[in-house]
Parts: sequence; structure tokens; C-alpha cells
Amino acid sequence: MSIFIIMPKLMSSFHSFVPKSSIPLLECWIAELDLDVRISKPRRSKLGDFKVVKNRMVVTINNNLNTYSFLITIVHELAHAFVFREYGNSVPPHGNNWKAIYKSMMLNFLSPTFFPKDILKVLSGHMVLPKASTYSDIELVKVLKKYDDTILLTISDIQVGELFKLSNGRSFIKGVRLRKRFRCIEEQTNKVYLFHPFSEVIRG
Repeated sequence: MSIFIIMPKLMSSFHSFVPKSSIPLLECWIAELDLDVRISKPRRSKLGDFKVVKNRMVVTINNNLNTYSFLITIVHELAHAFVFREYGNSVPPHGNNWKAIYKSMMLNFLSPTFFPKDILKVLSGHMVLPKASTYSDIELVKVLKKYDDTILLTISDIQVGELFKLSNGRSFIKGVRLRKRFRCIEEQTNKVYLFHPFSEVIRG
């Protein structure tokens, strides 16, 4: 997997992924934490992550995120780094310590200087009780996707009963929505799977 490493003293490649107005504060936090930010190829299971590699803190962010998703994700992961620096592994990853730090960091960006009004409205509500993943907040995902460069087909775009495929070739029949996810049946095995409303699919 190709990865570009961005060190705290060399941030030029990083600038193109976030709103210009957010760069000074992000640079300040990254320098304070003395960590590496790595830009990764897209991963289906996560938008970004935080880990410690050989005693060095590392944040990775997917390179296919739009500007606003990238900003939210990098702040989310930097909050993990601040929690780790203070508490190590002694507190839950998305517990009260992380929520408090993440909220305090995001408050710096809750203005039209950084986000369009439609995102800002939903994001402000999201920050009242931050979730472990942005994708857990359906309304936030929905408004963020409006700013993607490429509009991809998602399971929400097809009809109940319609056949669809995943990128790996597996076929499913879309079922009804159960609370936050769609109940779908794999065509070959008849097994039931639950899909996030914004799971990317291919028409069958």
C-alpha cells in the first residue's frame, strides 16, 4: 500500500486535504504531539486511525475523503493521540476522556470559516455527544457526501428487493431498514447481513 509520510516540519503535502484556514492550528497540534500523519489509500472499514508504531504515535487518514470529512477525521484521530499521551491505554478509546478532548478541539472549527452552513448545522448537533465513528451519524454522513468529488451508488439509492453487488463480486438482495441499517440477504448463501445506508454498491 502506498503511503506518504508527512513529518511535523514538512506539511506542504498535507495542506491540500483540509480547509486552508484550519492548517495553522492542525500544524500546532501535530508539532506539539510530535507524531506522524500518514495519508493512506482508501480502507473500507475506517476513515482514519491512531496507533503507536515502535514507540512513535502515528495517525493515518484515507486519501479519498473530501476536505470537510478529512478535517473531522484528522481531529478525531489527533484527539486519540492527546488521550494516549495523557493516559496511555488506561482509558477506553472512545470514552469520556476522548469525547471531552475531541469536543474541545472541534469547537475551534465550528464556524463558517471552516465548514459550509449545511454541514455546520448537522456537525454542531453531532458534537453534543460525539460517536466513535462519523459513519455512526447517518445525517452527518449524508451531508458530508454532498461534497464528495465522485458521487458513488450506495445501498440507499436502490429499491428494496433489488439485487446489488459489492466490489468483491458477492451478490445481495436489499431488504427493509432495521433502525439504522438495511437487512440484506446474500444471494448465494441466504445468510442475512446488515448494511450501513451509505455502503457503496454496484447494481446487480
